[in-house]
Amino acid sequence: MTRRFAREVALQTLYSVEVGHQEPDAALEAALPGGSSEDRTFVRDLVLGTLEHAAASDAVIAPLLQGWTLERLPTLDRIVLRMSVYELQHRRETPKAVVINEAVELAKKFSTEDSGRFVNGVLASASEVA
Repeated sequence: MTRRFAREVALQTLYSVEVGHQEPDAALEAALPGGSSEDRTFVRDLVLGTLEHAAASDAVIAPLLQGWTLERLPTLDRIVLRMSVYELQHRRETPKAVVINEAVELAKKFSTEDSGRFVNGVLASASEVA
């Protein structure tokens, strides 16, 4: 599994937790029936870390939204931003440019037409404080 695909799995798992109200462990088990232990560890870390640090990530993201609130964002944009801020702050072995690029690609693939540009702008600012 590539890191990009692992991030997709993490995003889908976080979505099922937020929208489907699944317990994180159950959602992870459903999302990760196989795969290497390294892949499983990466996805698990992204999911559980994003959930654990959601309030801290929101505190970074909210001031950067310029006229928007977190609640008004498309759900997938909000999840992508939280996951990426978590990765920027807590998985520093991944270069910031890679985290931002991966987030933009996820937003373009799973959210609205304008989401990639929006996510890029917010994360570019967030990466300066992360």
